[in-house]
Amino acid sequence: MDTSDTSDSTTTGTEPSSAHTPEAPPRRGWRRWAMDTRPLRIPAYRRLWTSTIVTAVGSQLTAVAVPKQIYDITGSSAWVGYASLAGLVPMVLFALWGGAVADTVDRRKLLLVTNTGIAVTSVLFWVQAVTSLDSVPVLMVLLALQQAFFGLNAPARTASIARLVPADQLPAANALGSTVTQTGLVAGPLLAGALIPVIGLPELYLIDALALCVTVWAVARLPALPPLGGAGSRRAGVREIADGFRYIAGRKVLLLSFLADVIAMVCGMPRALFPQLAAETYASYGEGPALGLLYAAIPVGAVLGGLFSGTFSRARRHGWMVIGAVVAWGAAVAGCGLSGSLWWAVAFLAAAGVADMVSMVFRGAILLSAATDEMRGRMQGVFTVVVAGGPRLADVLHGTAGSVLGPRAAVAGGGLLVVVLMLGLAATVPALRRYRV
Repeated sequence: MDTSDTSDSTTTGTEPSSAHTPEAPPRRGWRRWAMDTRPLRIPAYRRLWTSTIVTAVGSQLTAVAVPKQIYDITGSSAWVGYASLAGLVPMVLFALWGGAVADTVDRRKLLLVTNTGIAVTSVLFWVQAVTSLDSVPVLMVLLALQQAFFGLNAPARTASIARLVPADQLPAANALGSTVTQTGLVAGPLLAGALIPVIGLPELYLIDALALCVTVWAVARLPALPPLGGAGSRRAGVREIADGFRYIAGRKVLLLSFLADVIAMVCGMPRALFPQLAAETYASYGEGPALGLLYAAIPVGAVLGGLFSGTFSRARRHGWMVIGAVVAWGAAVAGCGLSGSLWWAVAFLAAAGVADMVSMVFRGAILLSAATDEMRGRMQGVFTVVVAGGPRLADVLHGTAGSVLGPRAAVAGGGLLVVVLMLGLAATVPALRRYRV
């Protein structure tokens, strides 16, 4: 790879891998635009990805059911917000620790334990719902437990991909996984809304638990993924977590990939202002339909970006792809804020979703290729925290700005700030724009 910063110099494709696929012939015609599916030729990755299809929708059923049940019990949106915080804190803590654990144990075994834990938690959700326990503290404890298991699971799951597919297919593998996840964000809530009046709330938890059984089965069929280079002799404690942060600080391209996501999400994620936009700016379209369209636009755009990821997944200048995607995200969000028409706003948000997909694909590829295997778990732990925490911090900042400046000004200003900050970062620190594979 091409980088002038010696602290960023890494090699790719030098580690043992179960994935050895012949070079595919160049794709012609419309195939150049379609999603790159080469990683699905690798049985181990195909099993992992197939399980994600099921759980991406199933997890969203629980994500809808928990706040719905809490609101039904309390009649208070504040309690729904408190429950979100109850899930965020353990997820952050266990993601950081889970990243260190993933670097010291067989990742396949860790995935088996944590996926089983998430499935058992979903069964407990079902038990409390079907018995009409109606206890908010019990729901919050179960949510905290579920998110703790998720925090342990996510770093190991993502870090394993680099051991299953060749380095040149990491962007394609990330595009496949991200597309499924974004599809779940669209289909899951829609399915939950349709099923609740038909089968009731408790059964949503049960469906999620059954879907997780598919994941456990798929993970059980993965090859063993023990630590490389004797890393299994280490323990996973505070020192190892701190080593991960020092590792990031010493490699500019990794640090910059995190900063790019912070800039995009903290300054430019406008979802906290969607209710106000629907109630004030786009009220003439109907508050309910306007709100639904605003929330759906970004994930729909991300799915479209994934389906046509063949246009970018083979790019080698990963740093420039991240820079361009974050700038495009900011410009699209600014366009949304400047739009007086709901349809233009939705179109700009969908374009932002496409840019977000590109950013996710190449930031993920950088984290997997620029870090050594004994550090990948910890890198993914920090990545999980950034991805989960950034939008929540954005909710606070945008909500405050919207109440002072108005929603459209806050959205447009946030998008423009993303563009300025990302271009400034790329201009002053060259490591990211020089990074390629």
